[in-house]
Parts: sequence; structure tokens; C-alpha cells
Amino acid sequence: MTRFKRLDRLAGWLVFAIALTTYSLTVEPTASFWDCGEFIASSYKLQVPHPPGAPFFLLISRLFSLLSLGDLSRVAYWANMVSVVASAFTVLFLCWTITLLARKVIAKPESAYSRADMGLVIGAGMVGALAYTFSDTFWFSAVEAEVYGISSFFTAIVVWAALTWERIDEPALANRWLLLIAYLTGISIGVHLLNLVTLPGLARLYYAKTYPQPTRWGWIKALAAGFLILGLINAAIPGLPALAFIVDRWAVNGLGLPFNAGIYLFCIGLTGALVYGICWSAVRHRAGMNTALLAVAFLLIGYGSYLQVLVRAGFNPPINENDPSNVINFKAYQSREQYGSRSLLYGPVFTARPIEQKRGAPMWKRQGNKYVIYDYQPEYVYAPGDQMLFPRLYSYQLNHPALYRQMLGLTDGQRPTMRDNLRFLFTYQLGHMWARYVLWNFAGRDSDEDDAGFLLPWSATDSLPELLRQNKAHDNFYMLPLLLVIAGAVYHYRRQRAHWLATGLLFLLTGIGLQVFLNSPPSEPRERDYIYVGSFYFMAIWLGLGVLALAQQMQRWVRQEQLRTVLVAGSCLLVPVMMGVKSWDNHDRSNRYHSVDFAKNMLNSCATNAILFTEGDNDTFPLWYAQEVEGVRRDVRVCNLSLLGMDWYIQQMKRKIYESDAVPISLAFDNFIKGKNDYVPFYEIASVKAGIDLKQYINLVKSDNPAIQAPLLGGGTTSILPSQVLFLPIDKAAVDKAGFVPAALKPLMSDTLQWTLGKKDLYKPELIMLDMIATNNWQRPLYFSSTLTEAHYLNLKDHMQLEGYAYRLMPVAVPGASDGYVDSQLMYRNMKTKMAWRQLDNPDVYYDSTYKRTPAVSARMAFLRLADQLVREGDTGKARNVLLDSLRVLPDKSIPYDYVSSSYVPLLLAVDEQKRALTIADTMARRADQNLTYAESGAGQFSNPQLDLYVLHNLASAYRAAKQPEAERYEALLQKHAGAFGK
Repeated sequence: MTRFKRLDRLAGWLVFAIALTTYSLTVEPTASFWDCGEFIASSYKLQVPHPPGAPFFLLISRLFSLLSLGDLSRVAYWANMVSVVASAFTVLFLCWTITLLARKVIAKPESAYSRADMGLVIGAGMVGALAYTFSDTFWFSAVEAEVYGISSFFTAIVVWAALTWERIDEPALANRWLLLIAYLTGISIGVHLLNLVTLPGLARLYYAKTYPQPTRWGWIKALAAGFLILGLINAAIPGLPALAFIVDRWAVNGLGLPFNAGIYLFCIGLTGALVYGICWSAVRHRAGMNTALLAVAFLLIGYGSYLQVLVRAGFNPPINENDPSNVINFKAYQSREQYGSRSLLYGPVFTARPIEQKRGAPMWKRQGNKYVIYDYQPEYVYAPGDQMLFPRLYSYQLNHPALYRQMLGLTDGQRPTMRDNLRFLFTYQLGHMWARYVLWNFAGRDSDEDDAGFLLPWSATDSLPELLRQNKAHDNFYMLPLLLVIAGAVYHYRRQRAHWLATGLLFLLTGIGLQVFLNSPPSEPRERDYIYVGSFYFMAIWLGLGVLALAQQMQRWVRQEQLRTVLVAGSCLLVPVMMGVKSWDNHDRSNRYHSVDFAKNMLNSCATNAILFTEGDNDTFPLWYAQEVEGVRRDVRVCNLSLLGMDWYIQQMKRKIYESDAVPISLAFDNFIKGKNDYVPFYEIASVKAGIDLKQYINLVKSDNPAIQAPLLGGGTTSILPSQVLFLPIDKAAVDKAGFVPAALKPLMSDTLQWTLGKKDLYKPELIMLDMIATNNWQRPLYFSSTLTEAHYLNLKDHMQLEGYAYRLMPVAVPGASDGYVDSQLMYRNMKTKMAWRQLDNPDVYYDSTYKRTPAVSARMAFLRLADQLVREGDTGKARNVLLDSLRVLPDKSIPYDYVSSSYVPLLLAVDEQKRALTIADTMARRADQNLTYAESGAGQFSNPQLDLYVLHNLASAYRAAKQPEAERYEALLQKHAGAFGK
């Protein structure tokens, strides 16, 4: 081994050690928010997470979880360590990839390298690898149990393997590397599909080596071949289960064989064809065909990790999304059918409305010993004027139409043009949702707030609001990493055009290409920068090569070669050092526990054997983790409304899990099978205008009674909601037996629960919720998470009792309690004895906007509602205790005051805490004034101006009601800014 190779290996392992140490010190000790709780719970018991699944990731995480040695609270830590180790190896292979490319650029035999040459090549590798180590997006994914760390590892090792293959002249040995790449690609499918995007770039590398004198037409054909391979693999992932189903359907329906017999035939046939082709090509000395067929075989072996999904789904574990235990569901799981589809080449825009509905693909189910068609997928037909090429403005869900209009200045009813379409592509999708993330990583980030901007070297700091200045994610890199990227890319283009083209293609496909494919809507539940971590990887390659570019430029000023190398490599190493130092505080997740405490607090807000309605990821996945891994409150059935529209999920709710009995749902599977009652339109019938019995209505839905059926656009019928008023007779004997209604509320209980649902269409989750309410008969406590959107409370808030972080449905309505009412004694016990807020009072622990938003607001709101009720009841002693507890566990120094905190001021005044009230009021007023002044200056926006005005209004009102002189000061601030933003 030459000296250079020893140094090269040493440099790789050195950056690996730095990355491993960094990520180990900053790793989160428990389950993070978003998908991490689901992944950890699924890996710990080898369950089935959301499609398309990540079976290989789960298997590796399961092995790591064994290192917890039975300590359940450490399972999450070891699952997070999978990303730590995988990310450190990513940095290792990135270093070696950069040195491989740098050697190509230098174009000397390694035996002829001078010390300066070796220093520059190894310095380039270390600078690029360390810059990526400390880059914002990659570091974020490296310290939590998500798929992106290990997915980046597969991207790194595949690109490194391809460059290593390129250096090998012996065909037989080189082909082994191609087979390794195929196998790694197959395994990576069991983690994430990101690695597949690299295939067109690798095809260009293959062409460059195989054809020493490439032509433009050859380049085009190589690129087309790469995209063809990508398309074939991407189509094969859901396509193989689809073909297996066709064969099984033929075997079952045509030959009378049992279910799954055709699948075995398909697998035998596919394996036999591959084996025959491999043997035939070997005998005939068709080396190219033999290598290609072996590559397919190795790809399928790697893809075989998905057998884990089929096996585990067959045991129907508690987390079993899509229930892919049979070929029909497995096909839907692999093709991600539950997420719908987005038009890419031609389709409708958000203003379009269907003019016709046709039958699409048949939907199959097992019935008896046959496969039968029970319905057809709807295919909507739109007027030609409502469709366009390359549609970017496509989503009509949620508030997306209003956001499109706001962003593009469209009036109500105005159709978008192609110019609007392209403007949205370049300004929002490529600008806001990709280029902004590039600049976060290589220029600087404004803050950790949603939609935060980037920083330029000359970005001012003096005029920034206090909270923005103090935001730990406010990091300015002075564009130094980006300048190195640009220098390296230009240098690479001039010195090694073939590899520049391959690297550039990989960069484009993993960045802009992904954004075009994903077709982002105008709002997202969270920042999506982690999707584009692959493009940042290839930018880091150019960043490393920027060291060589600077060294070349320095030749005219520093003639001495070794001195030049030391100066360039040393100064460039300061760039990743700066990135690491500035970014440490906003990536250090050590001692951060509240995602799990939040979940436990939510569960502990519920009575025994409760059903808890949640929504979305952050108020569901941490709860799954707490129950599945740490065994917390398994008697509570968490019912995720985002999934309650899926037939497989409803069916799972109808079975017992752990200590939780089956959920009371009366509708049969055929009433909620996919395509049935997905949408229940409101259509008022005169005879029941005054109201309809909820139990009777559910029975009518169950029997498909023609009295509540209406025709669909493309044929067939659907159930309707015939009245906006619903009523449910109250079984007082059952209520008395359950004993959950406080004595003070019993006089308010009537014989019937009647409420106005409103003139609204129902969707399947709401229909199932109504079925539960009707069928439950007050046998089990029904709770609604306090984090739900208002529509999911079904207009029943006045019948709900707040007991912590959740509302309990009650057979009692309290007049005027439009936001529910509080059982002060029960909630006080829950908040005092059943809840935890570990490390929330520690200012050294980093809490990003996710924590400041839902968990902090939920906690402060719970304390606020409890204290307010105690004040109303005249118990100022307990109210003071509650308020002081809140200020202790959620102090401003760690979780800055939010808009909820402004409502503490009148309560503190009521319990004679004048000094604390004034401290909070002055602090919040000063910050609101700074935020609004900053927004008015046009320099930027931090916080929401309407919330800042709300804070000032609250403070002025509180002191005005208390007849305190401070009211004038806060009123003056309110008037100062009201004109700019509207009062």
C-alpha cells in the first residue's frame, strides 16, 4: 500500500470518528417528533409502518435496540444510534469519493504525488466531508431514528463503489463491483427510494468508462438508459406484486386453486427464468447479458427484505398500516395508494371541477374462495380548459386554493394561466422549497421558525428582534461554504468534464428533479429540506474540490508548493469548523425528552379504557411509541383521524389490543370498504329537517337504505347526511352506572344529547366517529385531543370536559361553554400527579419551533384553562399554585412566552401576583413591538403580526380591566402598529 493510500484511509476514518463523536454527543435520547416514534415502535416489535415501508431499516434498528439490555427507556436512544452510525459512515465514503474525484482532476499517477499533491487531495476530502457533517439538514437527520441517515449512507456507498469500479481494468473483477452496486441498490429500496435517483448519473459514469471516445449521441443514449433503468425499477416495486396478483387471480378463479397458489407459481417462474437466463448466458459466453441478469438477481435479493413486511403483517400487530398481509393490500402498500396521486405531465388545475365520472380500474376483494370485483376506481373527466401541461397548481385540498390565489394574486373564480403555473414553479417550488434549503446549508439560516429565510454575509443583526437574535438556529456562514461549492464546480467542469457531468446530473436529479417530481403543494405540515439531502451531498463534493480550485488560484501569489497547500487546506478547514461551532447549539438534542413526555401527558389525561381521537403525526406517533415500547397506558386506544378513513384501520380498531377492548363500531366491513361511504354529502330532507336520531341514521347507513341514498356523478349511489341536526337518547342508567358525571353537573343532564352538526359534508372518519358515539352508549370514555382542528370536534365542544390535554365527551352541555368546560378538581389532580415536563426548564436544551408550537402551547393552555376555572370558582390559592407551576416548568428562558402567555397576565393580577404579571407583560410587549417594527421596516418578518397585535390587545385589556396605569402604555403600542397590519 502506497503512502498516499494509507493517508487517504486514515483521513476517511478520521472524519468518520469526528462525525461519530459529534452525532453521538448530540443525538436525541428518546423518540423525536414526526415519524420517529412510529419507526421506533415498529422496529422494536417488527411492525408495519406507513407505506411504502422501510423493512431493512426496521431490521437494523431492531438489532440496535437489543443493546438497551432490557431498559425500555433506552430503546429509542439505540434506535437513534442507527442514524448516528450510518451518517458517520456516509461522511467516511463522502471523503473517499471526493479524493477519488480529486485524483482524476490532478491526473497524475499516485506514485508521482508530491507531499503537496497528497495534502491537497486529502485536504479536499476532509473539508468536503466535514462541511457535510456539520450541514444543517444532514445533521438534523443524523441524530434521530429516521430513514434519511441510512438512506444517505446507501447513496454514498453506491457512488463510491461506482467510482471504485471505474478504476478497475480487469473486467471480471469490475463486474463484481457492478453486482455489489445492484445488491446495495436492492437493499436501499427497503430503506428509502432516494438511492434510485442516482441511477441516471451512474449510467453516464458507466458510459464514460466503457466508451473511451464518447459522442454526444452516446451521452444521450446513456442518459436515456439510466432513466429507463430507474423507471423499470420504480415500476417493478409495485409492479411485481401487481403481476403476482394477476397470476394468483388466474390460479384461484380459473384453476380453482387456493389463495396464494398463484403467487408461489409466479415466484417459481420468475426465479426459474432468471436462473435459466444466467446459466444460458454463461454457457454462451454472453458476459454482458450474464452480468445484467446477475445484477437483476442481486437487486431482487436486496429487495427481498420486504418479505419481513408480508410475514409480520400476517400476524396483525398493533401497528399494521395497510395490512399488507395479502397480495391485494401489499400491492396497495408498495404503490402508496393511500396518498393519492399528483399529475405531472398533464392534468387539472385547482379551479377545475369534474364534468363526468367514468369507471376506472376494478377494485378486488376476497369473497369465499374467489377474487371478486366489488367496485371500480373513479376516473374524473375535466373540460380541456381546466387542464394544462405540466400542472403545478393542482391541489384543491385544505386551504390550498386560497394559498394559490394569495401567492399569485388571483381573484376568486379566476383561472390560472401557464404563466401563473411557471411562476409558482420557479418562485415557490424551486425557490422557496429547494433553493432556500440550499442556502440554509451553505450560506446561513435565519431561524428555526417555519418558512425561515436564509442569511447573506451582509445580513444585519443590530435591528433584529430580540427573539430572532437569540434564536439558536440564527447562523450566518457568510456564504463561505457556497463560494467553495461554486469554485469547486467550475474547477471540476474545466478539469474533468465527464465526471462533472455525472456529478451535476446527480445533483440536479436529487434536488430540482425531486422537486419537480414531488410537485409540492402551497403549504406543508413541516419543512421538507430532508428530502433534498442527496443534492447537498453532491454539493459537498464540489465544496471539497473547491480546495483544489483555491490552490490553483493561489499559484500566482504563493509559489512554494507545500506552503500553498498548508495555507489553502488550513484556511478551508476553518469553514467546516465554523459551521460546526455555529450549528452545535441548534443541533444538540441531548437531554431533550418532551416529545415522549407530551405523549404520556396526553395519555394520562384520559380515564381508564378510554378511546382517544388524535390527528396527524405529532399527536399520534409519540403516543404509539409510549404504548408499544415503554408500555404506557395500553388501556387507551389511540384513534388517528388521519387514518380513520382507511378500511384496514377501521377493521383494526374493531379488535382488542393489549388492555384496550375493541372500539364500538357497528358498521360492517362492506359499509366502509375502500370506495364505500368515503364521502357522505349533506342533502337535507324535509321530513327530518328538525333532526334525526343518530342511532337510526347509522342503522340506515349500515343497511344501505334508499331513504338516505343519492346518485353519484358516474353512476351508483352513496349515503347522504339528511339533516344538520342530530340527537342521541341518553341512557341515564348507563351513565349513572359509569359514574363519571360530577354531582354538580347532573342537574344539567337531559334525556337527549342534541346538537347541530351544521350543513356540512361528512367524510369517512367523521362517519365512523359518529358511529362510535352512537354505539358506545357511554360505556367507554371518549376523548378528543386538544390539538385537533376545530372541525374534528363535530360541534360538540359544549358537551366536552377538559381534563388535561384532552376533552372528554359528556352527556351534559354547560350553557356558554363553547370551548368546553373544566372539571377543576379532576384536572388539578391530573396536572399535579400524572404529568411530566422533564428538562423544559433547562435553557441549555434546544427546543425548535415544533416544540414551541404544539407541546408548549398545549401545556400552557392546559395550565391557563385550569387556573381560569379555579379563579372563577374563587379558589385563588390553587389558581396561584397552578400559574406558578406553569412558569416554573415552562419558563421564558427555555420556552419563550407565546400568545397564550399573554392570557396569564389577567389571572396573575387576579391572584395578586402583580410583579410577575408586569414582568411578563413588559417582556411580551417589548418583543411584540420589536417584531412588528421589524416587519414594518420591510427587512423581514419574525413571528405572526396578527398574534403580536393579539398579545398587545390582551395586555391592554387586562390592565384596563384592572384599572392599572400600564394599560395606556400597551394601548399606545397597539395603536402604533394597528394601522400597518389591521386591528
